[in-house]
Amino acid sequence: MLYNAYELQRSMLAGASALANFSAGLLNNPANPFAYFGGGPILASALEVFAHASAPRGKPEFGLDVTEIDGKQVAVHEEIVLRKPFGQLKRFVREGVEGGPKLLIVAPMSGHFATLLRGTVQRMLPVADVYITDWRDARQVPLSDGRFDLDDYVDYVIEFLATIGAEGDARPHVLAVCQPSVPVYAAVALMNADKHPNTPRTLTLMGGPIDTREAPTAVNTLATERPHSWFKQNVIATVPGTYPGAGRTVYPGFLQLAGFMTMNLGNHMNSHWEMFKHLVKGDDESADATMRFYDEYRSVCDMTSEFYLQTIDVVFQAHALPKGEMMHRGRRVDPAAITDTALLAIEGEKDDISGLGQTKAALTIATKLPAKMKKYHMAEDVGHYGIFNGSKWRNRIAPVLEEWIAAHS
Repeated sequence: MLYNAYELQRSMLAGASALANFSAGLLNNPANPFAYFGGGPILASALEVFAHASAPRGKPEFGLDVTEIDGKQVAVHEEIVLRKPFGQLKRFVREGVEGGPKLLIVAPMSGHFATLLRGTVQRMLPVADVYITDWRDARQVPLSDGRFDLDDYVDYVIEFLATIGAEGDARPHVLAVCQPSVPVYAAVALMNADKHPNTPRTLTLMGGPIDTREAPTAVNTLATERPHSWFKQNVIATVPGTYPGAGRTVYPGFLQLAGFMTMNLGNHMNSHWEMFKHLVKGDDESADATMRFYDEYRSVCDMTSEFYLQTIDVVFQAHALPKGEMMHRGRRVDPAAITDTALLAIEGEKDDISGLGQTKAALTIATKLPAKMKKYHMAEDVGHYGIFNGSKWRNRIAPVLEEWIAAHS
């Protein structure tokens, strides 16, 4: 019922968005005298803001066709290395460039597509052979493809790392951004315990909920104040028959987006007000920057209900990993097993999703890893999204990651 109501609203808004966009185009037409004076520019700008806010969105493209290496432009193309039902391993091939550290970026499965990390990939392309986990929208996966839970996530990460390692002589490096920190840490611990030949040389965790008992945020509090049954009854929906995944139970991306928007409602309202003012003044470049951000931010995907509910239970309520109680298919995940993978933990001083200390805990629980193989970096005046996107990521945080990878390659 929840999903059907959303789809009805979405289809209605899509029509309104198209009409608003058409009307704004008429008002902005150079041949229209009202485009230059009176209320014309104001009305056109308001219509553009509404049209953009209510437009339907699909999966965005990375659009990374070129990078710069040693002052030279290098063409880039995407290659699917491995295809799985719930995600694929994507490589950004730098044409004519051989060697360099192999880096797997594990994107969050938390309501957005992997393209949310476009800036992360773009910054690392000049210095690494970059791969990324390109997770699928659960509503697009037929029921016949089975389930996908936290155990499957760990299995996917291990298989992806093994695939990357098998393509060359060097062991890969792995970067987990936010949500995947716990399953990636578990995967690396299991690979260390098994002495897997493709165990990553380094694991970097950025803004991840390794131990949410440290500096709990509003997100953490929400997860602990309500029982498991509340989440199952209130935020799980069934995919309607119009999608390939019809009948699959999911945590809808539109609910995740609504939650994040509500957390910072004032900021989002102010952003749209500023976009409106930029359009009125004719400052299209500033308005376009805001539009590009929201094009990505509002492009959401669903998670399987089993993955979402297991994550709530294991990560946010039981704190199983830092307690040494996390299980993977009946086997205990032992953080102390990590002895051959260097760990880098990066946190943002102003992160309101993963509080200070939550990611740093990854270093503490790796009790048998030598101190020289551990590093902590706290990025001052940086919020959650600033850890992996924007100028602070590019200029202050990425160099720390680069140096860490280089030191352990």
